[in-house]
Amino acid sequence: MDLVRETVLRRRMVEEQIRRRGIRDERVLSAMEEVPRHLFVPEEIRHRAYGDEPLPIGEGQTISQPYIVARMLELAQFQPGHRVLEIGTGSGYQTALLAGLVERVFSVERVRGLAERAQQALRAARIGSQRQQGDAAIGELRRA
Repeated sequence: MDLVRETVLRRRMVEEQIRRRGIRDERVLSAMEEVPRHLFVPEEIRHRAYGDEPLPIGEGQTISQPYIVARMLELAQFQPGHRVLEIGTGSGYQTALLAGLVERVFSVERVRGLAERAQQALRAARIGSQRQQGDAAIGELRRA
């Protein structure tokens, strides 16, 4: 996806799917406008990355619909000094958004394939966060 087209699609997503539905937190809107969602979906469906729908990311999991992600972030009322523990990194998209909203994000993912793909996407998006792969429910964690 070329940079100009991707930027236009991302801005349209924010305006038409998120702002028009009532999301008003400018920090959330800004983060969603900045984070390239297409990097967090499988390459074969990247053309659908900015659509108003959840998308499969493998391992029986999905990346949530953009509006739902924005709504959750707005309701959480995160502030710049906050530190966040995210359980279930998934695609890494919300991790990337959180990284722009808070001081520090620590994310845990138990599915190795998802953890590896999220790590690649976060690197491609130039997002820094601390990630662990493992099943926290049984005390199994490895640095991702």
